Amino acid sequence: MSSEVIIATHKYNEFEDFLKLNDFVVEKVGESIYKITREEELPVFVNIDGNNMFFEVDLGNISAFADKEFYFKLLHMNTEILPVSFGIDNTNPDDPRLVLAESRVTGDLNDEELLSVFDSLELAVDRAEELLAEHIG
Repeated sequence: MSSEVIIATHKYNEFEDFLKLNDFVVEKVGESIYKITREEELPVFVNIDGNNMFFEVDLGNISAFADKEFYFKLLHMNTEILPVSFGIDNTNPDDPRLVLAESRVTGDLNDEELLSVFDSLELAVDRAEELLAEHIG
């Protein structure tokens, strides 16, 4: 009877290098802001602020059709797309943007956790596109 011995290893990579090794395109667009793309997916903007990372995907301006019913659908869908959530970016009051948002604490952040954020955002974008298609076209 032989038993298989499994050895766990830990390897540390810088944020940008790790993403590039996993087939992401990384562009630094500000002091602590990165634009990250993968294949044909919408870009993910990551803001690293101290011990926190904030992830955001811009889904566009929805003011032309957003109403109470639409916002209710968004809030309801938030329960289906966890850990990601919908939000409104009002940085420019004349151009409110529907966004998908997620955040993580940087301490002890591992590879699987980081990659799962991008996977969750990708799935949430697919769900958002379904909802937006009902109102756009």
